[in-house]
Amino acid sequence: MGWTKITLWKRVMVGLVLGLGAGLAVRYGMGVEAATDFANAWFDPFGDAFVSLIKMLVVPLIFVTLVSGVTAMGDPARVGSLGIKTIALYMATTAFAVTLGLIVGTVLQPGVGVDFTVAADGAISSVQGRVEAGSAAANAGLLEKLFAVIPSNILIAMSDGATGNVLQIIFFAILFGVSCLLAGEAARPVVNVINSASEVMLKMTVMVMELAPFGVFFLMAWVMATRGLAILDNLALLTLALYLACFLHMILVHGFGIIKLTLRLPMVRFFRGIRDAQVVAFSTASSAGTLPVTITNATENLGIKPAVASSVLPVGATINMDGTAIYLGLIALFAAQAIGIEMTLAQYIGVAFAATATSIGAAAIPSAGLLLAFAVLQVIGVSEAQSLLVIAFIFPFDRILDMMRTVTNVTGDAAVASAVAKWEGELDEDVFRAKSTI
Repeated sequence: MGWTKITLWKRVMVGLVLGLGAGLAVRYGMGVEAATDFANAWFDPFGDAFVSLIKMLVVPLIFVTLVSGVTAMGDPARVGSLGIKTIALYMATTAFAVTLGLIVGTVLQPGVGVDFTVAADGAISSVQGRVEAGSAAANAGLLEKLFAVIPSNILIAMSDGATGNVLQIIFFAILFGVSCLLAGEAARPVVNVINSASEVMLKMTVMVMELAPFGVFFLMAWVMATRGLAILDNLALLTLALYLACFLHMILVHGFGIIKLTLRLPMVRFFRGIRDAQVVAFSTASSAGTLPVTITNATENLGIKPAVASSVLPVGATINMDGTAIYLGLIALFAAQAIGIEMTLAQYIGVAFAATATSIGAAAIPSAGLLLAFAVLQVIGVSEAQSLLVIAFIFPFDRILDMMRTVTNVTGDAAVASAVAKWEGELDEDVFRAKSTI
């Protein structure tokens, strides 16, 4: 069987496993310092190049597929109906996520016995400025966050960083699509061009994804060569708690609760259909970067019509942060247990609300789940100095934790998109139930 005949997710898993082995071989064969230099010189550039290729697709893909999806609805009223259902379901899953994180953290108690004095001074100084940015974003008022989605210049929004200002692009694309519907026949040439561009971008996504096994190899090799297995030593219990909570959330809430119980669809088929997106999410640790793959899996494997996939998934990649919400709740308990704070019921509720609200702002900030924890820690009375110490302690290990958070976020995006698609009559159940095509 030829390489290209193997299902993509299997090829990606091969790349991930080989990358893990290669990274560990370099680290423990060359020594820490030499391995780090080698990985930065030979693994990191190729991994970054793959991530850049994916991010290259995000802005044009969001715009053309979202406009195409809105115009395919045919009725501006359906846009509002879809938006309300989408946001409500995203908020509900996030609330479940942080609650589950608090339960797992209470049972496993990952912070008991932790000594924060081993946090490196370099780590403290490296996160101090980022924490201030994260805290400012997390504490932004509701109206400030709401009106921030209106772009003053859409070209600047599209060129703002690797993936642009996603919420502003989504806002403009929806408004543009609705305007096309209102213009009627006069907008037909524009709609035809957008629809053609949407098909072209999806084909480009498939082309880029053929490189995924190699990109994942270099990304994983870099992580293992520069961090090694010791990355888990000091935070083994927190890592276990996060991975367990994320796994349970995906199975119980996304799989059983939404797919099986609510939609009466086979949850095994659901998870098989999004394997590519999950593996890419795990290796890149970027929901926005994984978006092109998520859209492809949703349309090709789950039978979600482009009208919904191109509308719901970009929104989810920006505001649906189930994994981040779990993480924020766990960090709050981790800090409380390590410092010796006795959590009250009111503090548990406060953390749940703060983590749910704060996670919405996570997309625009590097290492957002960790840095936004600063705002959540204030809810339980952790001082600013103690918060900085907690975050600096975890920061060097955050990559491994971020990978699982991103898998959870992407899985939640696909589950919500499946639900909205079925409720809107935009789900091909025959495709959903059939064997995955990619």
